[in-house]
Amino acid sequence: MRASLLQVAVNEDETVESRRRRVADLVREQAGVDLVVLPELWTTGAFAHEDFGRAAELLDGPTRRAMAEAARDAGVWLHAGSVPERGAPDGGFGGGSGAGEGPLYNTSLVFSPSGDLAAVYRKIHRFGFDEGEAVLMSAGDTLVTVPLPHTTLGLATCYDLRFPELFRGLVDAGAETLVVPAGWPERRRSHWTLLARARAVENQAFVLACGTAGTHAGIPQAGHSIVVDPWGEVLAEAGPDEQVLTVDFDPAKVAKTREQFPALKDRVLGLPTPTPRP
Repeated sequence: MRASLLQVAVNEDETVESRRRRVADLVREQAGVDLVVLPELWTTGAFAHEDFGRAAELLDGPTRRAMAEAARDAGVWLHAGSVPERGAPDGGFGGGSGAGEGPLYNTSLVFSPSGDLAAVYRKIHRFGFDEGEAVLMSAGDTLVTVPLPHTTLGLATCYDLRFPELFRGLVDAGAETLVVPAGWPERRRSHWTLLARARAVENQAFVLACGTAGTHAGIPQAGHSIVVDPWGEVLAEAGPDEQVLTVDFDPAKVAKTREQFPALKDRVLGLPTPTPRP
């Protein structure tokens, strides 16, 4: 497979509409690639908290429509990063009748090469320690995997990377390639690389982690999108600035790694408790 991680910069002098058009054009330029990945909250910036409510979209909003069209035009699977979603008042996926209704979510959308919406993931772990995203957005509660022709994706977002139990649950659900869009700050970039490699090694899976470049609300972003193989080896890593990171990887390596070094079979803790016989 060939994947392109689009490490987009969120420039403050750019409107959401113009950035959406620019990113859609970047996606179209990836024709011939199997999978394209965008970063977290690229429409607003992950730390632009005051913009979340104003920029929030219904699930069938302009970003979904633009990304669906771009995926179809390029003929690629597209993980469109995440956007601030305005959910239905009951917390469902129907969307409210207008801005200001229903809770906010940090929501990822995945599109098939035909432009169909293949999956929706609402970020489970919200960052902020009782500030920012942690209080402005509601938490998702569902693990999401997406079957592709040659691999199964497991979806996570940014701060989720610090919670290994989420990724173990995705592997138990069949995930072989873990996709993590993020708006990770530069001051903790060493954690970004370390955690991406750890999640790959402990789950014997590929990790495709796509970050943003630039500065969000005065917070410099780490960039350094990274692709890690099931042995924890870095296949490709971006620099700090906006760029497209393209890498070829063999999904069959997951099964080979798990067969050669069957550590997952030796798990004891965290497994379902057997039902006692009568």
